[in-house]
Formats: sequence, C-alpha cells, structure tokens
Amino acid sequence: MEKPTIADVAKYAGVSITTVSRVINNNYPVKEETRQKVEEAIKALNFKPNYLARSLIGKSTHTIGVIVPSITNLFFPVVVKGIEKICNQKAFSLFLCDTDGKEESERTQMQNLLEKQVDGVLVIDPRYENIENGFYEECAKKIPLVLINGYHRGIRCNFVLNDQEMGALQALEYLIKMGHRDIAFLRAKNSYSYDIKEQIYYETLKKHQIPVKEENILVIESGNGLETVELAIHAVQKRLEQSEIPTAIFACNDWMGVGVMQAAKKMGIAIPKDLSVIGYDNIVISEISEPKLTTVDQNMYSLGKASAKLLLDIIKHPTQGFQKIILDTNLIVRDSCTSPKNK
Repeated sequence: MEKPTIADVAKYAGVSITTVSRVINNNYPVKEETRQKVEEAIKALNFKPNYLARSLIGKSTHTIGVIVPSITNLFFPVVVKGIEKICNQKAFSLFLCDTDGKEESERTQMQNLLEKQVDGVLVIDPRYENIENGFYEECAKKIPLVLINGYHRGIRCNFVLNDQEMGALQALEYLIKMGHRDIAFLRAKNSYSYDIKEQIYYETLKKHQIPVKEENILVIESGNGLETVELAIHAVQKRLEQSEIPTAIFACNDWMGVGVMQAAKKMGIAIPKDLSVIGYDNIVISEISEPKLTTVDQNMYSLGKASAKLLLDIIKHPTQGFQKIILDTNLIVRDSCTSPKNK
C-alpha cells in the first residue's frame, strides 16, 4: 500500500491542500471545525508529514539539537527524557551530542548542529568558558537557543535553571541542624555548578560560626563520567586516613556521594553512624545504594520539559528579549545521615 499524501488527506477531509498544509504547519488561522476534519483525516489515513521535504521549502527541519557533557552521568539522560517527552508531542526529533565535558568539543558539536540546520539547540550544563567568552551569546543571534543550568549572570541567552544555591543551602542547613560542625565538601574541577555549591558551603559555615578546615575541601578531576566514583573513593580515602575525620561530607552529585560511601565501607567506617553523607541530583543510584543516599532533588525530568517548552515557544514566537526560568529543588531525606556521635 502506498503512503498517503497530503492530497489524499485533503480529499478525505473535503478541503484544499493549502488548508491541510495550514493545519500541519499551524501557521495560518483555520476554523476549528475544519481543523478537526483535517486532524481526523490525518489520523484515519495514518499520514506522516515529510519533514525533510518541508525543510527544503520552509527552512524548518523539525529537529532539535541537545548537547550534554556526558551520557554516562544519569542526571543528563533523565533531563533528555523530559526534553524528548515535549518534543515528541510536537513531532520534533532530537540530535543528541556528547561533548565528554570538553569546551572545544562543545563548540564543535554546536557548529555541527548549525550545519544540520536544526530548528533550535538545548545545551545542558554548558562549559563556563564558552559562556564567559561570548560563544553562546553569538550562537543565540543565529538560532533559538536555551542553556540548561550554567553561568548566567549578565549573559544574553535564554536559561532554564535549578535553584542550586537553595539546594546546597538545604543540604548544609540539614547537616548543621543535626549537630554536624566538621563537614567536608567534595567537588570536581571546572564547573560553575560546583563553584556555586562551594560558595554556599563557605557562606553557610561562616553564618553558623563554623571554621572551614583546608583539608575538608576535596577536589577530584572529573565529576560527570563513570570514573567519578573511583576518583571520589580515592580522594575520600586519603581524607579518612587522617587522624581526625569529618562527621559529614556534602558531595556535589550522587556519583560522588556513592564514592564517599564506598570509601567509608573499605575503611570500616559505618554510614551514617560514623559518617553522614549527602549527595546532589537524586538520580536513581541514590535510591538503590546501601544505605539509601540523602540527596537534593533537582527535578531533572521537569527541568528537561521546561527547557523544551521554552525552546519550542521561542522557535514558534521569536522575541527580542531573553527569558530565565528558575525551578525549585527539594531535599530528599533517606538513610545516609544522622546526628554525630560526639554531639
């Protein structure tokens, strides 16, 4: 059986080809009764618009580019699932690009997407260097663009952000309320997200008149890939080998949090009895770890959906201004924290 054409849909619905085109593209007003006839015809004939052919005429490919630092960090695939949910509803396809957390690769992937003539681009956790040097501000002049998290102060781009300051504050205030005053901080290099959390760490401890120990600032090389757990284990073990260990560790993501727990286990340190741990993100591993990891929920799926909705709205209704949407975080209390023994 031959694939139905737009002419077949028009004939079935009793309207002109132009009317069918207007319903599909949603670019001209059509009476609701007529729209329903066309939509029923499309469904009855199982008609699939030829977006490739349309792109040659209307310069629209019905595709979206999504750039991520790593597909092995479970945070990013969940955000992508939220993006995909919204894009599927509007018949947009995705090009997924993994940069391995490298700024040069991020720029290369963006150029590749521009050459593919995608209708818009979403960048998750963009590199600070590419924001600070104006790269993305230039891209925003060429194509609808939304940055998901990342440095945003004074930047002329569209953003959808988690309130990462609030998330870090929730985690630290929870530990302090439980009686912890010797709290270590675990992060990776070269991340604005981790910079925010470290700033809140210093500010919160200062507010509570808790001294910051230099040995409690733990920094690993990478925080996005599967290697994060091993890197965290190594860094935390070195800290726990010292005579006086912290009573709690705040890790900048859940992979690091799992690394903390594994390091403690190797050294015979019980969690949470001897060491409390809080992660960040609320990826699935935080629910299946032993003990289950207390963490900050970044609402990853909602983050993806909100970003996709904003981008599709910009594609449909281009504006001169830039938008910034900020989503709340929530502390998820599980089993990896308790009051310190020496309280």
